[in-house]
Amino acid sequence: MSETGLPFILSALLALGLLIAAGTDLKARIIPNSLVILIALAAPLSWWSAGLTLWPGVAIQLACALVVFAIGAGLFAIGQMGGGDVKLLAALGLWFVPMEMLGLMVVMAVLGGVLTLVMLAIHKLRKGEGLPEIPYGVAIAAAGIIALYQRNLNHFA
Repeated sequence: MSETGLPFILSALLALGLLIAAGTDLKARIIPNSLVILIALAAPLSWWSAGLTLWPGVAIQLACALVVFAIGAGLFAIGQMGGGDVKLLAALGLWFVPMEMLGLMVVMAVLGGVLTLVMLAIHKLRKGEGLPEIPYGVAIAAAGIIALYQRNLNHFA
């Protein structure tokens, strides 16, 4: 059984935003700040449509996004993740409760590993110099869409 109304529309818009983020990251290795801001600003509509209370519901979502951002900032500082990827993950932290976000990050890590192997193989076949840039936004977007599917459509899990 699927959701109807505003929650479903917001989920569809988030999925569209994630597809756009994946496309721009794949094409130009950038996730536009304007897109990340739109995703983050739409989260309160999602909270409202889900009936989330200010305390503790919204506070938990803000804390989740902050923890995800802090972890991502650490990874950015050591050169393991791009700034756009960190911001996109933090914006998703506003959309998903902590357990959903944890699952999203596990799926993202697995998909990111596969993506990295594919990109390394392509780089090697093309005899590229240096290390290839990995469009990790693709793995983030795919994991986000999978998390949306789990929340909205997969009621057998």
